[in-house]
Amino acid sequence: MVSVMSIVYKPKGNVPDPESQYFRVSLDSANLLEGYGIEGDRKGGNPKRNLNIMSFETLEELRVDGFRTQPGEMGEQLVIKELDVDKLKKGDRFQIGEQACIEVVSHRTGCDHFERIQGKSPRLTEGRMGVMAKVISAGEIKVGDEVHLLTQ
Repeated sequence: MVSVMSIVYKPKGNVPDPESQYFRVSLDSANLLEGYGIEGDRKGGNPKRNLNIMSFETLEELRVDGFRTQPGEMGEQLVIKELDVDKLKKGDRFQIGEQACIEVVSHRTGCDHFERIQGKSPRLTEGRMGVMAKVISAGEIKVGDEVHLLTQ
């Protein structure tokens, strides 16, 4: 079953970024807001990426390759199990839970902090960083929710 394995976010407020990791807080559930991302997320609202999404299976491969892959350590916000997120293309849509609809905007390449945090070149993850997506329809999502691919 294709499902949500992990949800993390960066809360709004005066939360400093540690030099050695992405600061993320794990959630059991989250409200996704149309055109924004996770409600209360300091990184939300960017039209190029409301959400950073990766595959559970890819994270397992990256862990074997020596990357730190606990929830949020690769800069992702959502982890999906049994869906090869890296094979999705721009415009593909999927539903999470009862209402939330997500659309792929682009593939991820890693941010400026990646090499410093992971201690490895982002080139080693080329084609394996998942996707950036926007929220098309708002809704609550939970860890364990089914994910249904709507277009591909």
